[in-house]
Amino acid sequence: MVPLRVHTVLISTQHDETVTNDEIAADLKEHVIKPVIPEQYLDEKTIFHLNPSGRFVIGGPHGDAGLTGRKIIIDTYGGWGAHGGGAFSGKDPTKVDRSGAYIARQAAKSIVANGLARRCIVQVSYAIGVPEPLSVFVDTYGTGKIPDREILRIVTENFDFRPGMIIINLDLMRGGNGRYLKTAAYGHFGREDPDFTWEVVKPLKWEEPSA
Repeated sequence: MVPLRVHTVLISTQHDETVTNDEIAADLKEHVIKPVIPEQYLDEKTIFHLNPSGRFVIGGPHGDAGLTGRKIIIDTYGGWGAHGGGAFSGKDPTKVDRSGAYIARQAAKSIVANGLARRCIVQVSYAIGVPEPLSVFVDTYGTGKIPDREILRIVTENFDFRPGMIIINLDLMRGGNGRYLKTAAYGHFGREDPDFTWEVVKPLKWEEPSA
């Protein structure tokens, strides 16, 4: 594959409290982005999210504490499905590492259950502080009954990938964090349990093309 252009650049980096957001953005463009990304791949439509959540003075162990990052493959699909690398355990549903994976699971499962494809992966990308996902991607590995771009359209029309709406639509705050004790064993997916709301298939309307 040959790259054509860079759609979005996202950088969230800790900084000294004396530095302004404008200085951070300018320095990141000059000293990080320019040396790394060839100029021909950047254009007037390239989106830059540089510390989009605002000030980032406190970070590291002072800003994040707790045990995360364990068992992320066995928690999900074993060696069968792709994984973005974000862990679930130790994070509440406001973190898209958890809620984003759950809505992607529901979307992919619904695609297969509604007969749109026999196999499917749904990929979602986020920037901290930006509600709308940077991208939503669907790949049916050649098993789709209609083109993947049409399946993507159906997905984006039927699923709201904004973190706040994921929490509402999947009722992820119900029962508090104790609800997620069940996910500590036997994985997060493929479970027949009413607390695993992301396993509920949504009906999707579509028409199979005539032969």
